[in-house]
Amino acid sequence: MSDPENYGEQMKSKGGISRVFKALGYTWDGLKAAARHEEAFKQELYVIVPLSIAAWFVPVSFLERALLFSVLQLILIVELLNSAIEANTDHISLERHPLAKRAKDMGSAAVFLAIVIAIACWACVLWEKYGRNA
Repeated sequence: MSDPENYGEQMKSKGGISRVFKALGYTWDGLKAAARHEEAFKQELYVIVPLSIAAWFVPVSFLERALLFSVLQLILIVELLNSAIEANTDHISLERHPLAKRAKDMGSAAVFLAIVIAIACWACVLWEKYGRNA
């Protein structure tokens, strides 16, 4: 960067349709980075991709189908945020520090809670459809 005083301004979006395409590129880069470098994200993909496809074939209402699909995507969203926290924490320092541990542990807890939400939603929808009459 040639002008450190205007660094923030240089990094700001300029708007327009090119901004949309750049944002899509950044999104794709982020997904590729997570799939390449984050073991937890890879493991979650192995479960979530097939379940996301299956969610569209479960004979439930459109709203229930949207719920089944969305809670799975929520896990990936929270995992991406957790991975970003971990990467940024490690970028700042690789030294052990109580605040770094707290940040990473909180991110992990957020992923766990997203998984609990997904399991609860799937269980409720499937119980409503198949469990009551059994």
